[in-house]
Amino acid sequence: MSFLTHIKGPAGAGPGERHRMLERAADAFEDAGWPKSSIVRVDVPGRGQSAAGEEAVRPEVEPVVPALQSGSMFADKTGVLIVDAHQLKATEAQALAELLETADRELCRAVLVSSGELAAPLKKAVKAHGETQTIKWMTNEEFQRWLADAARRHGLHLSATAKNALKELFRFDVAAIEQALTQLEMAEGNITPEMIKARFENRPQTPTWEYFNALEKGEKTKALRFLRNFMTNSHPIVLIAVLEDDLRKRALAADAPDVETYADWTNPGLRKRWLNSKASDTKSFGNWIMSRDKSARVAFPTKKAWLAGRAMSPQTLLRAVDALRRADAILKNKYMPDVTHLVTMERLTIALMAMYSDKV
Repeated sequence: MSFLTHIKGPAGAGPGERHRMLERAADAFEDAGWPKSSIVRVDVPGRGQSAAGEEAVRPEVEPVVPALQSGSMFADKTGVLIVDAHQLKATEAQALAELLETADRELCRAVLVSSGELAAPLKKAVKAHGETQTIKWMTNEEFQRWLADAARRHGLHLSATAKNALKELFRFDVAAIEQALTQLEMAEGNITPEMIKARFENRPQTPTWEYFNALEKGEKTKALRFLRNFMTNSHPIVLIAVLEDDLRKRALAADAPDVETYADWTNPGLRKRWLNSKASDTKSFGNWIMSRDKSARVAFPTKKAWLAGRAMSPQTLLRAVDALRRADAILKNKYMPDVTHLVTMERLTIALMAMYSDKV
């Protein structure tokens, strides 16, 4: 990998292209032997989307500065991933180009991901010190090959009609299809077009678990972006209900003496599935839930919810419930105009992120 890599996608790239661009960026760091823990990700906001308006270097972009300087200061490997680099302001692009010029090229790696052209100073830096990798719109033949490989990775056998059903629902959105395949791993029996349509036809394009992942990882930009997309197609009360269910499960996990009890409380049919699996001859119910056995894939949501609930202290859980209660009251107050809904949900998201991740 070069010291500097530009992953260039098509202008107006959709979720599928963005997924491939970010996969390529991850591969670039992995090929160079850069550990994930060393990578600082910066999501560049669009014009008017910054929390601090239009400063010379917006706060969302500021983490780039210490990240590119840290190599020489602490002698540790540092990776910088800048997503939507085409949205950098001229002053930010110039500052970044100067930082790249002086960065330690043995200890630093930078990947710029953009949908279209970079600003002139960054183009010059890439030409002088790096390489450009281009992601183009996916052809039908490329999509079919990708889908076949993805199905194999997930251990699934998909008929031609099942593949067509996925394509009809998600088009070339490989990110959404990857998520759908993850859920289909838990399906019993043959995967039919009818099953696929029943599961995914009426669901929002971005699943809510991405929102929870962003909360737990402290990824503020990603969580707020999901929130805005969600609220263009759905009412915030729907997300409140999802959050309420998540906190209920976390509360049960905190109260349960062990994972077996928690599973019986939240998923009564899970013990029966364990008894019907071969793992019941060698593993206890609890060990099966926490294992990575193929037979335990159906238990993965229970395992994840159990670990999430046990990670929160009772005091933090109570604060989260109180924040949710207050937001719910505001949303249901008939005297509060609809324009306050987004602000209310943004404040709730930031508050929950502090409680879920302890990183904010």
